[in-house]
Amino acid sequence: MVAAVRSLLCAAAVVLLGLAGAGKVLVVPGEYSHWSNMQSLVNELLRRNHSVRVLVSTSSPSIQPEDHHQYHFIQFDVPAKAHEIHALSEEMIHLWMHEAARSSRLSMALKIADLASRIQAVQLTCCEAMLRNQQLLDSLRAEKFDVLLFDPMMPCSDLLAGLLHLPFVISLRLSLGYNLERLCGQIPAPPSYVPISPVQLTDRMSFGERLYNMLLLIFHTGSFQAFTIWKLNAYYSEILGKPTTLCDTLGKADIWLIRTYWDFEYPRPLLPNFKFVGGLHCKPAKPLPKEMEEFVQSSGDDGIVVFSLGSMVKNLTKDRANTIASALGQIPQKVLWRYSGDKPDTLSPNTKLYDWIPQNDLLGHPKTRAFITHGGTNGLYEAIYHGVPMVGIPLFADQPDNLLHMKTKGAAVTVDFNKMKTEDLKEALTEVINNPSYKESMMRLSRIHHDQPMKPLDQAVYWIEFVMRNKGAKHLRVEAHNLTWYQYHCLDVIAFLLSIVALVIFIFVKTCKWLFRKCCRRSSAKSKKE
Repeated sequence: MVAAVRSLLCAAAVVLLGLAGAGKVLVVPGEYSHWSNMQSLVNELLRRNHSVRVLVSTSSPSIQPEDHHQYHFIQFDVPAKAHEIHALSEEMIHLWMHEAARSSRLSMALKIADLASRIQAVQLTCCEAMLRNQQLLDSLRAEKFDVLLFDPMMPCSDLLAGLLHLPFVISLRLSLGYNLERLCGQIPAPPSYVPISPVQLTDRMSFGERLYNMLLLIFHTGSFQAFTIWKLNAYYSEILGKPTTLCDTLGKADIWLIRTYWDFEYPRPLLPNFKFVGGLHCKPAKPLPKEMEEFVQSSGDDGIVVFSLGSMVKNLTKDRANTIASALGQIPQKVLWRYSGDKPDTLSPNTKLYDWIPQNDLLGHPKTRAFITHGGTNGLYEAIYHGVPMVGIPLFADQPDNLLHMKTKGAAVTVDFNKMKTEDLKEALTEVINNPSYKESMMRLSRIHHDQPMKPLDQAVYWIEFVMRNKGAKHLRVEAHNLTWYQYHCLDVIAFLLSIVALVIFIFVKTCKWLFRKCCRRSSAKSKKE
């Protein structure tokens, strides 16, 4: 009886302590897989008794409040133009998947630049709807939040933090050219061994590759600076009512949660407020639905292959679908393919189509032999977590770079989506399934992933709570944020030292000339006297 009372009191104490330390978190998530990743953080914060509000616009293409009754959403209205974001996202996918193969690099670059410009215009429309909505801002201030957590996929969230005077935490995979991390977060990225995304290079580069990487770094830096100067800095200054820039504002981030880890990344320098939490959404596999489990068990000793091209790719051309289905039909494994398009003509009995699959649970199943993936970070980390080698079919964005990392580490084979033939996909699958080195390499990465002092999700939530407890984490931000570009690179110091060296050389030369002339005069005078 006494033991039971003590247990009850301890449980009550834990609950009360949790409630006493509970904070208020405002979350501005990204879309699609970014939201899926962010949900893990939101769920854990809720489990720890924090009050969480999720801020989304009515134009969100992938976050519908009616589908998530467990969360407290705050919605704000946007103009009709902002509802184009979903169509623009699909246009971007179509461009990469169907036009890349038949368009020149210059043509593709121009098309992508035009599309990116239209997406950015829509995003700024959302910014205006959020930041000019005084009623929304007043209601958010009244909530008295402790921290803002956001994904930079949703722009202007850093401006919202400034208007609400909140410390903020960024959840990020990577930005194009590492621009946000390098130029705004001040993280070092020496181009001699840090490949600039999305270029497909490793940390071991030849002279030519280092030259290419350096030129790409200069290009990304220049284009980013030009874009922010012409497009964003004036807007940021107008919203905050004082001269500022995108990097000044974004650079005030207390913590950067980077959604990768050293099982995936090449070794590189870090800063105290950058925390690598890759795989925070991963978890042990749960039992499969009965019908799916029966199909999996019917594979016998050959096992299964899990196939998904992500949540954004729902359809393929008839030709591509038939090519893929034909290859899948030539392997002994059973295949579970997440695909909602028209049924391919070449679909074999060993392949079953699903509108949705419990991907994490399938990857954790003991009969899973390989994972065919587009290379999204979420799926990639689920494969690492469960130790499943991959066949990569990269499509766009960071996916080619992601799969290059896995290929370099010996855990994946990649094929070109637009050029692959049935034989290419079949050979890649056969190689990954039958060559034990791929499984061994992936299991090594899996051991590295699991061998951490804290689970990635616990670490991510810890740092969010740290910011809440300490009203920020400014003591972790390097002084580089307060230096000009020439001070950061010590160009003023180098110029001063060169000036000193030049002055010493000048004085030395003048002194030598003077001594030489003096000696010549004495010699001349002596000669005349004689």
